[in-house]
Amino acid sequence: MAPVFDPTSFEAITVRIEGGVAWVTLNRPDVLNAFNTQMQNEVRETWEAFRKIDDVRVIVLTGSGDKSFCVGIDREETMSALDENENLYGTSNNFMYDDPGNDLGPKSCDLWKPVICAVNGICCGGAFYFLSECDIIIASENATFFDPHVTYGMPAVYEPIKMTQRMPLGEILRLTLLGNHERLSAASALRTGLVSEVVPSALLHETAAWISESIASQPPIAVQASLRAIWAANDLGRLNALANAPSLLSTGMSKKALADGQALFESGKRQEYRTR
Repeated sequence: MAPVFDPTSFEAITVRIEGGVAWVTLNRPDVLNAFNTQMQNEVRETWEAFRKIDDVRVIVLTGSGDKSFCVGIDREETMSALDENENLYGTSNNFMYDDPGNDLGPKSCDLWKPVICAVNGICCGGAFYFLSECDIIIASENATFFDPHVTYGMPAVYEPIKMTQRMPLGEILRLTLLGNHERLSAASALRTGLVSEVVPSALLHETAAWISESIASQPPIAVQASLRAIWAANDLGRLNALANAPSLLSTGMSKKALADGQALFESGKRQEYRTR
């Protein structure tokens, strides 16, 4: 029996489940979908709930409106980064800093189901907490990416550390050090590998739906084991990941899924694929 999860009381995000796909939308368009404590809590609760809801096989994450995916932390609602004792956000010392990424990132919340990120418009600063832990990123033609931390006197640390796994070193250095002085276009994001596809704004939802529904149509245990293996290789390095490969392979094997797959192959039916 699926655990009780009722997002109808949420205000900072909306959640709807259609078939095997859950659509999570950042819903603070009046502040360009900047995140606050409420959004952090609602996102974390959602990621944790999806771990136990088997009907959810794939998640699409996007922002409300067409101006912004997310502009990072809501600076109007959050206290100054340093308190009177120069500690981050009032923690006992700077080594006890509670990073927002621990709530916002699906992998940080131990969610190992594919997350498709559909970036609509501006994506900057703390928005990279989302991007860095998503699995497939697509963008609308009007999407732009930048990190304003250093422009406003704050070191950019957590976000670029996480984003080094998604972008070449020189690109993340340029993005970080130029701050608010330069924005990466959707076309440049595609060229650097940050996003895998750029589409007109009107087609962003449709494209995200096709990707997510295609993934959700396949046996979830095979999908999730493959996802975990690839992230292990990214996080651990090739040799350490290979050492874990046998356990991931055996855990992700299902006799039923294999039998169904063999039957599908032998039937001669093939997916109608598209070429990117």
